Amino acid sequence: MNKKQIYSWALYDWANSAFATTVMAGFFPIFFSQYWSNPDNLSISTFYLGLGNSIASLIVALLAPILGAIADRGSFKKKFLIFFAFLGIVMTLSLGFIAQGMWPIALLVYIFSTIGFSGANIFYDSLLPSVSDEKSVDYVSALGFSLGYLGGGILIIINFLMISYPSAFGLLDAIEATKYAFISVGVWWSIFSIPLILFVEEPKFHQTESISESVINGLIQFRNTFNDLKKLKVVATFLLAYWLYIDGVDTVVRMAANFAFTLGFDQAAIMGALVLIQLVAFFATLVYIKIANYIGLKNGIFLGIIGYCIILFAGYFVESITHFYIVALLIGCFQGGIQSISRSLYSRIIPKKKAAEFYGFYNMLGKFAAVFGPVLMGTVTLVLSNVVDDEIKAARFGLLSIIILFILGAYVFSKVDISEGESMAKNL
Repeated sequence: MNKKQIYSWALYDWANSAFATTVMAGFFPIFFSQYWSNPDNLSISTFYLGLGNSIASLIVALLAPILGAIADRGSFKKKFLIFFAFLGIVMTLSLGFIAQGMWPIALLVYIFSTIGFSGANIFYDSLLPSVSDEKSVDYVSALGFSLGYLGGGILIIINFLMISYPSAFGLLDAIEATKYAFISVGVWWSIFSIPLILFVEEPKFHQTESISESVINGLIQFRNTFNDLKKLKVVATFLLAYWLYIDGVDTVVRMAANFAFTLGFDQAAIMGALVLIQLVAFFATLVYIKIANYIGLKNGIFLGIIGYCIILFAGYFVESITHFYIVALLIGCFQGGIQSISRSLYSRIIPKKKAAEFYGFYNMLGKFAAVFGPVLMGTVTLVLSNVVDDEIKAARFGLLSIIILFILGAYVFSKVDISEGESMAKNL
């Protein structure tokens, strides 16, 4: 193992997780509802926020496997990662300059920033086999997520202090501080992406090709991948299971702050919960991978699914700030673990020479899942708010509706034979 490459690769998670925490999970949902959109109709804001997340996910889902195939042919993983990261960084910086009431522009910029974030992650994930081997892949994957939670946690603490005490940072008020928080994410993301760009080497499994040749051959390879999936039935089954259960994980990440705000918790309570999640997840992800290695990776996934079912039930009954923080603590215990094990398990059952393409499918299904999850939660909340005339009760049922995806995901995942998948990947 090359430690410089490992830590440079893992540090990108530290870089881009600031977007997932400060923007996606933290300030954007609240700022969108209270500043850019209509603060008097939270159900409508929830619906549009869910729609925006789903549109971004759909675009990435459609592009992911095709771009992955092209990246494999031309060894463009790092180039595509840099392109999407640049898009995400620029759009995130732009959020700091959008005026009040301009919710269509804010939503559009958020969609493009999310495309940049999610698109770059395809090629970041696909570099995992390049910086690790069979013995180290679980640890390296967990290290990335763990550093991501720590980095995201550190910046959101700084951002929360900026918003709570704007004058101490030379800012006028919380509104200006929130805008500078978005800008700080873009700066953070760009600076800590540099080590990966400089030190992570991308292996070449094909002869050097021009961009046009890579596009043509990549499209051919994309078509051939469907034939590979017929041979790699374990991969296909895993992808279907992943599609289902990761939907619930992503929906909780993207919609939790909006749900908490609907219940009446203030911004300080919500930010405190997000910081708690980040700090707990930093340690819990590394511990989780040790537990999973002891009980088996498959059981590790089942443990995460059970954990999230408990989280959703507990979230439905949240009344007090204490209960809210207990749920946040549980999320921190399971979120990084199930994500990390899923990524490393997948790397074991796919052919390395087609890593970007197969991770394209991996991210495609993850993003297709995220198309339905936020819309499901937002639609259930909107419809029931009109039926029961109670926004809070409707939001609770909207959250609980996500549990069906974990149950279906667990059932399909029970059909996955990891040993068979590893053997078939090596022989392809």
